[in-house]
Amino acid sequence: MASLLFTSLALLQIIMAVVLDLVKPAISVPLKIGFYQTACPSAETMVRNTVTKALAADPAMAAALIRLHFHDCFVRGCEASILLDSKPGIPAEKESTMNKGVQGFEVIDEAKAAIEAQCPNTVSCADIIAFAARDSVFGAGGLLYAVPGGRRDGLASLIDEAAENLPGAFFNSTELRGNFARKGLSMEEMVTLSGAHSIGDSHCSAFSKRLYSFSARFPQDPSMDAAYAETLKSKCPRPRNLTDSVDPVVAFDPSTPALLDNNYYKNLVSHRGLLASDQELWSSGLTRKMVKYNRNHPGAWASKFAAAMVKMGSIDVMVGRNGEIRNNCRDVN
Repeated sequence: MASLLFTSLALLQIIMAVVLDLVKPAISVPLKIGFYQTACPSAETMVRNTVTKALAADPAMAAALIRLHFHDCFVRGCEASILLDSKPGIPAEKESTMNKGVQGFEVIDEAKAAIEAQCPNTVSCADIIAFAARDSVFGAGGLLYAVPGGRRDGLASLIDEAAENLPGAFFNSTELRGNFARKGLSMEEMVTLSGAHSIGDSHCSAFSKRLYSFSARFPQDPSMDAAYAETLKSKCPRPRNLTDSVDPVVAFDPSTPALLDNNYYKNLVSHRGLLASDQELWSSGLTRKMVKYNRNHPGAWASKFAAAMVKMGSIDVMVGRNGEIRNNCRDVN
């Protein structure tokens, strides 16, 4: 892992140039690289230091912070609504079953506290999430890229909006394409971003239907490798009832669970995608060629992934005088 944490300046410049060239049309004008260079020049360094410490204690936190960014941006845009705590009678989106297992809130809190101590009322929680996700990609895969800042924080978070906006674990390719298209992301960007499932894990409840009750004709999903299915069954016992609280977690990629790489696509080709929506990318003629390309060209996938992460980070951002800069990421001012 240590070798991944150091790359040459020349490589960084090349990657940044490629990413910026790919995402120029998608980034809102107010978002800017080095947005805090004058107002809080150490902001991104403080986020990076916090993330580095968190990953040293728990490498799985990289996947959590990338997922946190994704789940934030797909609901109300990238404006940190996922960080807000519930109010009496108004449950927040973090309480949704769609956000079951989402973690990393304490890492964002720690980075925010460090920044507030030096630069009060200056750096948004939304930007901290975006920077933390970027630093997590670097920590888990060694990929460096620049992220523009300037996002503002939203003022509301509603539980129902998570299920209305986040893609489901059993979505087919048409549903996935439509879900990402509504956020301004192409089908190829959807396939590219799905590569984040080369790290992290999922609760058994998100895919156990594939093992025990897939359909009337096939109790087990026929698109799943039989040996892989048996391994999953050993880790995910058959649910006893609808309220069964036993819900273990399983790694998306059992071979390199902490390394962000293109192994995800190799697993799909081998019929070892964990979620039905993962395996659908190989099963569907709409996306199979993209999966095959990403499997065969890891460097190209990495560059596309960086560009897609930057573009995703610009979804429905609040800028200028919209929203606010929260003092506490868990509550509005």
